[in-house]
Amino acid sequence: MARKLSFSKAINEALHQEMERDPSVFILGEDVAKMGGDFGITQGIWHKWPERAKDTALSESAIIGLSVGAAICGLRPVAELMFADFVTVCYDQLVNNAAKVHFMYGGKANCPMVVRAVTGSGIRCAYHHSQCIEPWLMNIPGLVIAAPATPYEAKGMLISSIRNNDPVVFLEHKLLYNSKGDVPEEPYEVELFKAEIEQQGNDITIVATMKMLELAHKAARVLEKEGVSVEIIDPRTIFPLDKKTIIESVAKTGRLVVVQEGPKVMGFGAEIGAMIAEDIFEYLKAPVKRVTSLDVPVSFSPGLEDYINPTVDHVTAACRDAMNF
Repeated sequence: MARKLSFSKAINEALHQEMERDPSVFILGEDVAKMGGDFGITQGIWHKWPERAKDTALSESAIIGLSVGAAICGLRPVAELMFADFVTVCYDQLVNNAAKVHFMYGGKANCPMVVRAVTGSGIRCAYHHSQCIEPWLMNIPGLVIAAPATPYEAKGMLISSIRNNDPVVFLEHKLLYNSKGDVPEEPYEVELFKAEIEQQGNDITIVATMKMLELAHKAARVLEKEGVSVEIIDPRTIFPLDKKTIIESVAKTGRLVVVQEGPKVMGFGAEIGAMIAEDIFEYLKAPVKRVTSLDVPVSFSPGLEDYINPTVDHVTAACRDAMNF
């Protein structure tokens, strides 16, 4: 039965249900046990399973290194990076160990681990705690990058990620934690590697992830009043990408706007644009448009932080440019 649940509570419920279902699942990270996590996501788990909720040292390398070893040995660790930005500290463990195990051993070994990583800007966390890090990882075969945008997706995709046999980086945008939506009470899976057509349309396609999906819907409502029919695609899994759904949508509409938080250069939107140019260039009625953050670090100043990030006006302007090309 569905009921309204916040994004953060949906993740917490998924963890509880998977811990209950599978004794090989355990959590680890900085303050994730007795305290329940810096953002409160792991609350209640230590009280039920004190032996399966482990506080670690302040060392991302230790957290991910331990997770890799445990996963190879048959456990299913769910590690928390308090801020996704700190993936740089454990990059070698994630990229050169976790991502390559299945390939190196010819499929005879797996690394079924989840790295929950708190990402994105918007709550004045400054330079080292506000970045969108998915482009840093998209070039790594063997990693899965999950990016839920709603509470329903958060619970179902986390359950799917925990049950998946490959290492998954599970991105949780800070500004989504308090958002609410319908979430079934029973456990369920949301399929990885499959995009969701959020809204059907005929004139232009908007692809948006995580917090940017909200901007896409707001822009679509504005454009609808101007007679523009918008199709909205939520990729859900950023890598490996569901190319088919996006390509079929753009082939239908002939126009594409990609909305991403984070710098434009070498971002998620660049890969989508390149894919469309390579595969269905002849279907395009206008150049692909990217709506992104500015190519600068995220500032602590609220005014500057808001200034560098995409807005609804930026999305609607990009769509109008594509429509009027």
